[in-house]
Amino acid sequence: MLKSMTGYGKTVTEFNGKKITVEIKSLNSKQADVYIKTPLIYREKETEIRNETIKKLERGKIEFSIYIENNGNNKNITINKELFAEYYEQLKKIKDELFPNQNPDWTSIITQLPETLSQKNEELDEQEWKTIHNAIINTIDLLDNYRTIEGNTLENEIISHVTKIEELHLQVTNYEKERIETIKNRISQNLNDVIGNEGFDKNRFEQELIYYLEKIDITEERVRLTNNCKYFKETCSENNPGRKLGFIAQEIGREINTLGSKANHSEIQKIVVQMKDELEKVKEQLLNIL
Repeated sequence: MLKSMTGYGKTVTEFNGKKITVEIKSLNSKQADVYIKTPLIYREKETEIRNETIKKLERGKIEFSIYIENNGNNKNITINKELFAEYYEQLKKIKDELFPNQNPDWTSIITQLPETLSQKNEELDEQEWKTIHNAIINTIDLLDNYRTIEGNTLENEIISHVTKIEELHLQVTNYEKERIETIKNRISQNLNDVIGNEGFDKNRFEQELIYYLEKIDITEERVRLTNNCKYFKETCSENNPGRKLGFIAQEIGREINTLGSKANHSEIQKIVVQMKDELEKVKEQLLNIL
């Protein structure tokens, strides 16, 4: 079962008059790249948050945020007056130079700037953290479910492209005999043009021709291509096979390229180009698979 690395989860809960919002976003990445944004009071829990996140989500570019909204009754909040005054002086100077006719709401603007408001002597309550921790687990689960749903959509699309490669590959059979005859005739004609019908040993020519045809035989490549496409589809049912599918896609590409280099036939070359196009679509989608 495939999972996307793209996902989103959000949980809102309350504790002692605080509205607590936990939000997680994820995008594709080769490693687990976790960015955590929390209020200062929860900083001591960042390692625990990171471990919980990676344990379930494994990898991806993950943005984790906790937002707190107070109901207005929290008496621990204080204003840094010195910093407020410094912000005011600098902003007013810029306003007078650039926007002399405007009268902004200084209080609303400055209280949103860093360190203007702080919570005095507040320590993290373990019961509060338990509430937040439950919200974190729930949010991770929501994001994981989102990934699963999107992964199902991607799986159907990826398999459809691999199936198209298989269908195109079967069309090569229609040109196999024609391809061999065309190569034989071309070599024979070129040889006749150079030295004439009587200027070479026909038995030796047949031996050399057989040797050459063995060199450009595509039977092994076709067998490996068939097996790799089958293996790719089987692997899609495994848990989080993104990297493994990437390796199999590389093998499929290798067989398609070899098939093209040995083809010596315009119609087969066209089929090869179409297979490459389908494979590129597969590779693009695999970048977002866990």
